[in-house]
Amino acid sequence: MGHANEAHRTTPYTVPEAAARKLLELAANVAAVLHGRIYIDRINALFMIGLEGSGREFGDGLKYAIQRGWLSKHESGTYVKLLQRGENLV
Repeated sequence: MGHANEAHRTTPYTVPEAAARKLLELAANVAAVLHGRIYIDRINALFMIGLEGSGREFGDGLKYAIQRGWLSKHESGTYVKLLQRGENLV
């Protein structure tokens, strides 16, 4: 879906907090590769293809989760780590 159409979409993930919580749920169910690292493309694919979320929603949700200390993103941008677990987050 192109960026022009994204502005008119209404999904559960247009709210950054909702997108962030869904990303946490997805990340918690993806196998970490080493030391808790989760390849970002794995959760990106689940979010954008599986749930039909947009790139903007993914980015906003990721930013929200990082700002709240729920996820960290490696400086390379290739993986994330869950920093907090618990039912109150997902």
